[in-house]
Amino acid sequence: MSIYLPTIKQLQYLAALHEHKHFGRAAKASFVSQSTLSSGIRELESLLGVTLVERSRRVVRFTALGNQVVAKAHRILRETEELSEIVQAAGKPLAGQLRMSVIPTIAPFLLPRILPRLRRERPDLRLKLREETSKDAVESLHHGRVDCVLLALPYETGEVAKAHIADDRLFAAFPKDDPRDLPSKVLPSMIDEGRLLMLEDGHCLKEHALAACNRPELRESAAMIGTSLHTLVQLVDNGLGMTIVPEMAIEAGILDNTDVEARPLEADQATREIVLAWRKNSPREADFELLAEELRAG
Repeated sequence: MSIYLPTIKQLQYLAALHEHKHFGRAAKASFVSQSTLSSGIRELESLLGVTLVERSRRVVRFTALGNQVVAKAHRILRETEELSEIVQAAGKPLAGQLRMSVIPTIAPFLLPRILPRLRRERPDLRLKLREETSKDAVESLHHGRVDCVLLALPYETGEVAKAHIADDRLFAAFPKDDPRDLPSKVLPSMIDEGRLLMLEDGHCLKEHALAACNRPELRESAAMIGTSLHTLVQLVDNGLGMTIVPEMAIEAGILDNTDVEARPLEADQATREIVLAWRKNSPREADFELLAEELRAG
């Protein structure tokens, strides 16, 4: 009796559709036509003799069994990628393609300093970067869409290996003409809940700032929600409130050419830890340790 097994390509199509929830976007991400992706998934369903995806004109909905198959598909795809990683790990150190997600409150401040030196000193490394919020970056790591993640702790990452990169202090940023004449260090009790500007949900820096302040009422009373640190700084520069920024961003010049002052936030949890994280037992662990060294040296 012949046994017909799903192909890697079929599983890739299924995983892409689950991620994008749209045939057109999934096909584009897979670099195939929509008809090719759709027929590949139908062939998979026919092969398995089950319905994995409920289709309608507007909605793509996975069945309960479909979600189980996707979870298994992610594991299989990770294993197949690790076959290539084993071969790469046997060659030159820190060479070949490496996919890394970086969160938005790190990427624009650390990468411009690091990447030029990496290109010079590691010419065989092909670093593919994607900027994602902490939630999306950790999900990408566990689903095998990236090989490692540069993010800030504390944050729930699941079972991963980590390498410490740096400690990054949090600062209170406010207009230079702030009438309260804030001192050299800012206590959480000094923060006016009606003037605090914060990042939107999904950015771990928001949670770090709230944890450092340890004032639950701040979560509900933020004066405005921003999509990036640069946006928040511009709002502060225009006298619309104050915000929390990491030292890394200040050192990179985010306050340059503004009338914004920054003072250290004096609190127990006013520091975030920058780490490089990767899946446990990855065959490229030595590469990630080397990359962490390069990031620390930056």
